[in-house]
Amino acid sequence: MVRFFTAGESHGQGLIIILEGVPAGLAISEDYIGVHLARRQKGYGRGGRMLIEQDRAKIISGVRHGLTLGSPIGMTLENKDWANWEEAMAIEPLDGPPQSPRTQRVTRIRPGHADLPGAMKYGFEDVRNVLERASARETAARVAAGAIAIKLLEEFGIQIHSHVLSIGSINAEPPETIDWAAVEESPVRCSDPDAALKMAAEIDAAKEAGDTVGGTCEIIAENVPIGLGSHVSWDRKIDGRVTQALMSINAVKAVSIGLGWEIAGQRGSQVQDVIEPVTDPDNPWRRKTNRLGGTEGGMTNGMPLVARFVVKPIATMVTPLPSVDLDTGEEVLAHFERSDVCQAPPACVVGEAMVALILADAFMEKFGGDSIPETRRNFEGYLKTVGPRKVY
Repeated sequence: MVRFFTAGESHGQGLIIILEGVPAGLAISEDYIGVHLARRQKGYGRGGRMLIEQDRAKIISGVRHGLTLGSPIGMTLENKDWANWEEAMAIEPLDGPPQSPRTQRVTRIRPGHADLPGAMKYGFEDVRNVLERASARETAARVAAGAIAIKLLEEFGIQIHSHVLSIGSINAEPPETIDWAAVEESPVRCSDPDAALKMAAEIDAAKEAGDTVGGTCEIIAENVPIGLGSHVSWDRKIDGRVTQALMSINAVKAVSIGLGWEIAGQRGSQVQDVIEPVTDPDNPWRRKTNRLGGTEGGMTNGMPLVARFVVKPIATMVTPLPSVDLDTGEEVLAHFERSDVCQAPPACVVGEAMVALILADAFMEKFGGDSIPETRRNFEGYLKTVGPRKVY
């Protein structure tokens, strides 16, 4: 079972990541993880925090001489901004009155954030106790864990990519074959250059207005073997697991597999992915289309797994919305905490990490193994069994 845990607050000393279930013998390095962390920090519309942090995960356990040991992998991720928040986020009780304005209680609630329900749930009188953990800063820890999951999947030929489909009212028209290197170079992670320019202008307009803007991301996992997940129990269905993982990302409000909502008005003959005759025993069960996003009955079907998700406009705005005060219930302007204007481009990278973690878990569930060679033997043996039953 591949699973991970994170700890840490946005302006605390740092983030802690524990990842378990990775077999022994996987080559991994801090540099490899750093590449994915750097990708998360990019994106047009990011805020000033990205000028402060230079994320690098430090591996402190579970790896020796560049190879995983099969034991839990522990990592830490320093928050460089902690230097400005030592009093406000101190572990010990304060000795005397606060000296930093950052230590003052936050009572002005932000609509659309975790502020109000979190304060009510945990009985807090200071909204900072909620917003620090509810911050998207935590997604850096997910990307660190996800980088190792991506490396594990790469060992077996599975590749994961992402791109932005829309920002605000601007929609991209992706080419039939996406140039993923060009997407990585795009400030908005868009495969449509004309749309990318308009998306940047959309972000600029929102920033000028003191507002924020959302978008749509697409994750594509290629070379996923047939049979990950299961139809036998509701909580083992791969599309359900992927959907839950993506919905758990900050500000995500909708997830679909394949075309999703687009197929609601179509007939069955226009939706199902027709299976082609098998001519290559090493590549059976190909489809003419991939409208259902590579899953059927809660299992991967051998086609690319495609998931889309919508990131809402961020709740923290330079021009704040009317709200209420936590103490009095009277009308105030919502609290402003430094944030981005648009999170869609970096959310793509977080989405990759979450899909990778789910696929890695399903992959190890299916093929098992305490070491990479053992898992490979199991995987390759299985692939020999998935052709037509009486032909090869």
